[in-house]
Parts: sequence; structure tokens; C-alpha cells
Amino acid sequence: MTLPRLATYSVEGATRYGAAVDRGVVDLSARHAKDFPTLREVIAAGKLTSLAEEAAGRSPDHPLREITFLPPVPAPEKIICIGVNYPDRNAEYKDGQDAPKYPSMFMRSPRSFVGHGTPLVRPRASAQLDYEGEIVLVIGKEGRHIAESAALDHIAALTLCNEGSVRDWLRHAKFNVTQGKNFDSSGSLGPWLVPYTTESQIADIRLTTHVNGELRQDDRTSRLMFPFRYLINYISTFATLVPGDIIVTGTPTGAGARFDPPRYLRPGDIVEVEAEGIGLLRNGVVDEA
Repeated sequence: MTLPRLATYSVEGATRYGAAVDRGVVDLSARHAKDFPTLREVIAAGKLTSLAEEAAGRSPDHPLREITFLPPVPAPEKIICIGVNYPDRNAEYKDGQDAPKYPSMFMRSPRSFVGHGTPLVRPRASAQLDYEGEIVLVIGKEGRHIAESAALDHIAALTLCNEGSVRDWLRHAKFNVTQGKNFDSSGSLGPWLVPYTTESQIADIRLTTHVNGELRQDDRTSRLMFPFRYLINYISTFATLVPGDIIVTGTPTGAGARFDPPRYLRPGDIVEVEAEGIGLLRNGVVDEA
């Protein structure tokens, strides 16, 4: 059975949301914009699945060739990214340190992401644009000090991320990575939201990244050092999680910086991040104009 898939997209200059079906999208915003102006309000109301089910059997309003996918959640309050969350990633740093006691994390801005099918932009400032395929949790219910036992109840949906990084800008200062993680249009989110249903849906997802058809990253969520329950508990200790917040949960080993010599992205490359039960996020690469 194909799971419901909710996308934000633009068509003829207007931003809309709808259910992705085989041949296009069913425009749900045309039917529900009064109550739910964007998918963020749909998430907050807990209506992702019911709206998607409403679209079942309908003919698409827009064929895929006419739309541009946008990041699925418009204007999230927080985009929180987790670093070094697969066990081989810690060894990949070759610094002799044990696995970390707590997760590394940083924030990204919405403008640093594009949607499925839109090229990533290699900036003028650097040729070291890298890829990082990741699974994303989208928060559906507000909470602070959320117990691990209740954490998964706060997930609304899943999506994918290519958490593009500009490597030589990650260490411009002593402790932060913010600059290298926030270049405009350097990463991507999408292509859509798949509503979260049960823990079995996320317990052992295979996540892969291909560059120009070559497998570069391959791991499973069952191996995460900081599982999804823990991340939600930990983050909610210092921040109130609200509907539409995005948690980018970490990338497997195999990013371009870890090859010898490094294999950074170049204009014309195609990066595909894929996860079982979620979909495939594909982006090309262009130089900044």
C-alpha cells in the first residue's frame, strides 16, 4: 500500500499544497486553505492523514511536469540538525575520541534549503560543497520536557534531507559550524511528508545516498547512536518543540569530505537521497550565479 504523501509546491507562480499521486498532485489547498493556509497548519491540527485520504481516487489537478516542489513545511520555527549520529561516523573523524555522550547539534535557516528537483547551489565562496543524506522528523504536537516513553507521539511525519555542507566554512571560528551549514540553497528537503503511524515504520529504515548513480552512503536507523525517542527527549529539555519543527537526524558515513582525495559536488552532479517508506529526494548541482 502506498502511504499518503503531502507536498508543498508552486504552480503558475502560486504556492500550494496537496497530495502527491502517481501522475501529479491533488490540490488540497484549493479545498482547505481557509482552515489550513499551509501544511504547517495541517500538521498542527493533526489532519495530514485525513486530508491525504480525502485525495485518494481523485484525478490530479496538476501534472508533475507543471509543478516545482518546495520544502514541505513552510517557515518552520526551528530546523535542528544532529551531527555524528551513526556509529561509523564517529570513527570517520579519526580523532581517537570515544563515541560522544550527548548529540552534537546546530540550527539551519529555511533559506538554506530548496525542494526536490531544484538544484543545490555551490557558492562563489567555496568549491567544497558536500552532500549528507538524512532522515527528518517533523514535529506534530507541542511539548517541553517530553519523556522518551511519549516522544514518538510528538512526531507528525517523516521526510528526507540532503544536509549540504560547505566544508571549509565549517571551521571559520573556534567552536561553531553555522557558516558552512547555512549557505543559501546549499541543501534540500522533501519531496513530501509521509505521516508517521507506528514505531515499526521508523525502527529500521534503510537510508542511502547516490551521487551520479554511485552508492556513497548506506546505513539503517536501527544503528543510530541517539535514537529518535532520545533526540526528542533531549531537545525538548532546552526548547519547546512546536508543530512544524524539523529535526534532521544525522548522516551515515561516506560524505565526500571523507574520501582521499575528497569528492566534493560539482555542477552537473545528481544527488539522490532515498529511504524505505519515505521516498527519493533528487537534486542537481549548479554554481552560484
